[in-house]
Amino acid sequence: MADLSVSVVSADAEIWTGEARQVVARTTIGQIGLLAGHEPVLGILAEGAVRITTLDGNVLEVLAKDGFLSMQADVVTVVASSAELVS
Repeated sequence: MADLSVSVVSADAEIWTGEARQVVARTTIGQIGLLAGHEPVLGILAEGAVRITTLDGNVLEVLAKDGFLSMQADVVTVVASSAELVS
């Protein structure tokens, strides 16, 4: 199974970077789930949790506000004005 390369950053810090199996986030038009092989996408984040399922099955939750996410070639980037790792 292919993996995702994920980077979550806020305006002033890198929150989390690593390999993952899945990323789920809320956008302004609804929730989106990203797996390896997903079509390229660019979305505006809605305030809420971004859930990252790591390769070992752990789920990380990042609270993000005011930003966007993009995915292309199995690389997911989440950029938020503010974000914090809560689990």
